[in-house]
Amino acid sequence: MKPIRLMAGFFTVGFWTLASRILGFVREMMLAAYIGPGPVMDAFVAAFRLPNLFRRFFAEGAFNAAFVPMFSKRLEAGEDAIVFAQKSLNLLTAAVLGLVGLAMVFMPVLIWLTASGFAGDARFDLAVGYGKIVFPYILFMSLAALFSGVLNATGRFAAAAAAPVLLNVFACAAMLAGSVFGGAVIDWLIWVIPVAGVAQLALVWIATERAEIRLRPGLPRLDPEMRQLVRVAFPAALAMGVTQINLVVGQLVASRTESAVSWLFTADRLYQLPLGVVGIAVGIVLLPDLSRRLRAGDMAGSRDAYSRAGEFSLILTLPSAVALVVIPSPLVSVLFQRGAFGPEDTAATAIAVAIYGMGLPAFMLQKVYQPLFFAREDTRSPFRYAVVAMVVNAGLAFGLYPLVGWFAPAIAASAAGWTMVALLAAGARRMGEVARFDARFHRRAGRILAASLIMGAVLFGILVPFAWVLALPGWRYLGLLALILLAAVVYFGVGHLIGAFRLSEFRRALRRS
Repeated sequence: MKPIRLMAGFFTVGFWTLASRILGFVREMMLAAYIGPGPVMDAFVAAFRLPNLFRRFFAEGAFNAAFVPMFSKRLEAGEDAIVFAQKSLNLLTAAVLGLVGLAMVFMPVLIWLTASGFAGDARFDLAVGYGKIVFPYILFMSLAALFSGVLNATGRFAAAAAAPVLLNVFACAAMLAGSVFGGAVIDWLIWVIPVAGVAQLALVWIATERAEIRLRPGLPRLDPEMRQLVRVAFPAALAMGVTQINLVVGQLVASRTESAVSWLFTADRLYQLPLGVVGIAVGIVLLPDLSRRLRAGDMAGSRDAYSRAGEFSLILTLPSAVALVVIPSPLVSVLFQRGAFGPEDTAATAIAVAIYGMGLPAFMLQKVYQPLFFAREDTRSPFRYAVVAMVVNAGLAFGLYPLVGWFAPAIAASAAGWTMVALLAAGARRMGEVARFDARFHRRAGRILAASLIMGAVLFGILVPFAWVLALPGWRYLGLLALILLAAVVYFGVGHLIGAFRLSEFRRALRRS
């Protein structure tokens, strides 16, 4: 891809991911208002985290890291990539069906392993019941990930990026229906999740058919190609799922304090907005592009794509991280404080948001570094790094809990994120010049950081005199919007003036997307 076309791909995926994240925010706002931190929300979070955890292994993790490069290289070489995709679909379907069956039987064990603090109170039985309803979502999402990988590898990003929007549309509609027609809102929510999974799978399946790629489930065969896919996918699954695993470890620690699981979950949703928009967009677009360039021997093009991905990531992630650290309380209070979500919940969640904000650049940089390894079908190195990062996370989460309490998992997750980035960066240097950011990236990176810090200083300076607006019930939404718009004007204005980026580059990329 040319740089502008590559940026257009980032914007296409980023737009739909942003739409999904905004609707996800609405979903979490409704969840906080209708249910609120406490036993029911703790149980829901623990149950819903299980399919999301395994989704990283069987969906985004394994198939964006293993399937996409192998499929892309077959397309580039003119080999029969469709046959490879068909065999992969058969194997994936059988594997995930087996996983779902085991989970239905051993759900109490899964809940105990991921939230042992629930044992002995009402949260445990609630989580087991919810888990049996929502876990089949993993089947539909895993298959949707394979179809999405096919679409992404062929340069069709829109349908795959739009599919996650459906989950949030269905979830918001279900909670609204529960509040209008009666019954427990949580029951409406948990039953609609597998239905949303079916809708997501249908969307990408239809898009694949329209691309004249016809795939149908069949009997699996473990031939040499599929054995190679498994060998590549297994370590990739852990490497890509390290963030989710760290969240589960954090949940295990936080489950000892009532409502802490809910607070961390709400904070996680807030920092996942910029991470999802930027990090996922970069990962989805960069991996197939790098795979094709490396296959063609285009080292200069590979370095340029990698550098532009890193640059795009910094442009949007660094100011987001600064904002999460400087104004966490206004963000949490305006977005979530209503109904069952009270001031004490806001204060607790804001602490976690600020801590996660310090780790946000690390979580994003992982999305930039990992494709360098995956495009070469090297998933063992990120696997080893992930193991080290998980040890750091677990050690800090359990070790700090007696000292600082329930927000120890947030500190641990951010520290583990930076550990993972340091290891990935060190490993990438062995790949030579192609894995090193170019002069333009280094020239602009410091200026992007400077623009972000200036924006943060302005936000900090205006926060106290602006606080009364944010406290007014009828004006707090407009107040937060004004605060965000001011931050954007300062950041993009200063960034343009000092040469961190050119606004014309965004306009060209948006027109292309």
